[in-house]
Amino acid sequence: QVQLVESGGGLVQAGGSLRLSCAASGMIFSTNAMGWYRRAPGKQRELVAAISFGGITNYADSVKGRFTISRDNAKNTVDLRMNSLKPEDTAVYYCNLHVQFPQMDYWGKGTLVTVSS
Repeated sequence: QVQLVESGGGLVQAGGSLRLSCAASGMIFSTNAMGWYRRAPGKQRELVAAISFGGITNYADSVKGRFTISRDNAKNTVDLRMNSLKPEDTAVYYCNLHVQFPQMDYWGKGTLVTVSS
C-alpha cells in the first residue's frame, strides 16, 4: 500500500556533495519515522540517518557532521544531504518508512552512490 521512490544517486569525487530524495505515496500513516540505510559492497546493511515524524534525528557516527536528514510531512518526502563524501560512503542507499503500531517497514528499491578517490 506504500511505495517509496529514491532519486539523486550518482557518481561524485571525494570531497563532493550529493542530495538524495525519497518520495512516499499510497496509504501512509501520519505517525511514522523515515530514514536512510545503505549497503556497501561486501558489507551488511546499516542505518545512516533517521528522523521521527516530529523531527528528532539520529545519525551513524561515520556520517555525523557530514550528512543532514530532513523531511517534509506535507509532501511525504525525506532528503539526505551528503557533504564531504568519502570513498567509503560508496553504497546503495535505501529509503525506509517505519510505522510503530502496527509495526511495519517499507523500503525503496535503492539508489547507487559512488564516490571516487
